[in-house]
Amino acid sequence: MKNPLLLMFGIMVIGLVAAGLWDAVPIIKITVHALLDPTAGALFNWHLTLGFIIFVALLTLITTLVQKYGTDQNALKVLREEQKLIQQQIKEHRSDPTKQMELSKKSMELVMESMPLTLRPVLYTSLPFILFFRWFGDYFTANPAKILGIGWIWAYFLLAIIFSSIYRKILKVY
Repeated sequence: MKNPLLLMFGIMVIGLVAAGLWDAVPIIKITVHALLDPTAGALFNWHLTLGFIIFVALLTLITTLVQKYGTDQNALKVLREEQKLIQQQIKEHRSDPTKQMELSKKSMELVMESMPLTLRPVLYTSLPFILFFRWFGDYFTANPAKILGIGWIWAYFLLAIIFSSIYRKILKVY
């Protein structure tokens, strides 16, 4: 990948254009509905809350697996350990702003080094997620309801954070 940020930006733009053309180009909406109405839609119609929880759990599992197997986990582990050490050193040098600045710069270099490693899974999942969210919007517009007492988008984020934390710990994803 020559420029992963540029590639990610391009894929995100394609996804956002597809989402923006959702109603203007019916084939996009029709295709996504043809795939998700009999699967996720049936699950939601069976039992909205349980179906939503199951769907988010599966989606988060797929995302976590793509992240684990779409990245160099060994390289990420080394980078994360180096970042932890630098953060400890920053805390130790609270009284020395010059040293803290030097360590912060080094920490930022590690973040920039890890970015291309972590972007690949985003490339694989961004377009489907944008289309999932458009479908969710259609489904919950036609079937207004709260999930866990909150709106679907907040329920999605809450559940995704919970499942992601569990999966990342079990699967040892860095």
